[in-house]
Amino acid sequence: MAVPTDAELVQAQADLWKHSLCYLTPMALRCAVQLGIPTALHRLGGTASLPDLMAALSLPQSKTAYLGRLLRLLVTTGVLGGAAGSSSSSSTAAVYRLVPLSYLLVEGVRIDGEASQRAVVLAATSRHYLEAALGLADWFRKDVQLPGAEVPAPFEDVHGARLFEESMADLDPESDKVFHEALAAHDHMGIGLILREGRALFEGLRSLTDCCGGDGTTARAVVKAYPHLKIHPRRGDDGSVNYVAGDLFHSIPPAQAVMLKLVLHFWSDEDCIKILAQCKKAIPSRNEGGKVIIIDIVVDPSEPMLETQLLMDVGMMVCARGRQRDENDWSTIFTKAGFSDYKIVKKLGARGIIEVYP
Repeated sequence: MAVPTDAELVQAQADLWKHSLCYLTPMALRCAVQLGIPTALHRLGGTASLPDLMAALSLPQSKTAYLGRLLRLLVTTGVLGGAAGSSSSSSTAAVYRLVPLSYLLVEGVRIDGEASQRAVVLAATSRHYLEAALGLADWFRKDVQLPGAEVPAPFEDVHGARLFEESMADLDPESDKVFHEALAAHDHMGIGLILREGRALFEGLRSLTDCCGGDGTTARAVVKAYPHLKIHPRRGDDGSVNYVAGDLFHSIPPAQAVMLKLVLHFWSDEDCIKILAQCKKAIPSRNEGGKVIIIDIVVDPSEPMLETQLLMDVGMMVCARGRQRDENDWSTIFTKAGFSDYKIVKKLGARGIIEVYP
């Protein structure tokens, strides 16, 4: 490698500072959520000056300039919008406004029937997540002694507990509650868009099994859009929704189609193959309309959201035993599970919708 030029070294130093300190961006976002800045802006009509925000948040006047500095970073990183004067950390003329990202963090506002994404921020920036990430180097140095044994995630290694299992509730009930709220918010967001943009997915179907459907939000949205569709699990006053206890690895309720919405990224490749093999048993042939609908991230180097997809992948590496997959990864898993074909129906943001055929 050639010796870097002076200009390259100066730029490299600035980049190094950025990469070393960029953890402060999610910390600033967490602070904004905990203070209730997006909610305060919403209650003030969507825009507010620094003094108005100070008053709405009931913060001491001695912290005015400090809040201005926090807001300046949030504007620069796209969490908030800023108008004239917002380049100054203490300018009372600065006006801050909600943008789509911060709108997702307003308490009490439901978008497409979905709740605020506040819990996602609080979970991803929690002490447990950060401590797991801090243990990455030690985790890499450890070998798995048992042949064929599944490698525990750094989260398990550091805390001795697994996310969304009783061990986490025993370790910290309050954090476990936040993690479950974050999972629900993450899973539910976008079902309205999926139903609008992917109507062909459900047209002609007579029955659908929604695996790991959580509290039934997705199932209720689907049945509202397609009242004729028989869905498992479902629940409703009219008896149209039935919850069915099951095990992804052993038995899936039979239906014309099975839907796995944001499920497989949580599992290893080997487990995904086992789950999909059970899905294949639950559906009829392709000629009879049988298919599996997968809604999950499809990592794509050509996507503008590639960095987000890769951050989600490393996030899964730190906290769970699954991963995010590119199209080749998905294709390999489908083939090993016994499926004959698939197609990526649509890309929606960082996620993709895939139809998999027996």
